[in-house]
Amino acid sequence: MIHFKNVSKVYSTGTKALDNVSLDINKGEFVFIVGPSGAGKSTFLKLIMREEATTEGEISVNGYNLVKIKKRKIPYLRRTMGIVFQDFRLIEKISVFDNVAFAMRVIGISEKSVRKRVEYILGLVGLSEKAGSKPSELSGGEQQRVSLARALVNNPELIIADEPTGNIDPELSYEIMELLVEINKRGTTVLIVTHEHNLVNEFGGRIIKINGGKIVGDYIREVEQ
Repeated sequence: MIHFKNVSKVYSTGTKALDNVSLDINKGEFVFIVGPSGAGKSTFLKLIMREEATTEGEISVNGYNLVKIKKRKIPYLRRTMGIVFQDFRLIEKISVFDNVAFAMRVIGISEKSVRKRVEYILGLVGLSEKAGSKPSELSGGEQQRVSLARALVNNPELIIADEPTGNIDPELSYEIMELLVEINKRGTTVLIVTHEHNLVNEFGGRIIKINGGKIVGDYIREVEQ
């Protein structure tokens, strides 16, 4: 699903953000990417989403070769993944329903299919009663659930959550994490970038530690049920 072989990324400033990284993330895994600020986590994500190109090495994601991919194919790559951002990135002027539906409408899905799918996904994240609300009328935790619903609506193979609990209260962080765990149980691969070690300790899974652009740890943490 995600394959890195001897990947390095050097920016034009001379900064070496990733240094000879090799790893595989398989379908259905629940993975935390952890490390201090500046470790290379953001570059790792940008390479997966093909916001940046590798300097050296091989990368493939969801069947796409990201070294050889043509620019016109990048949107198709991104449709195979759902992205949950720390800052929500919702459209303030439209409703919760339309924020989630936007991801389907932009690729030409019929309105009947949009309505059915969006209603289902809003129910999944517990926001059916907020479908007509604007983002500004929601709490931070509710806005993050809208962001998660939008990421899920096109049934992606991979969910990438970039510091998904960074802008919400600690108790709400657990709600978001529990939703991500439930989504993973349904077969979706989940990749979470976080600096919140208490969440990593609580929820477990595969933990990949990055520091200085290198992988310095890669192990499974079991949690007591």
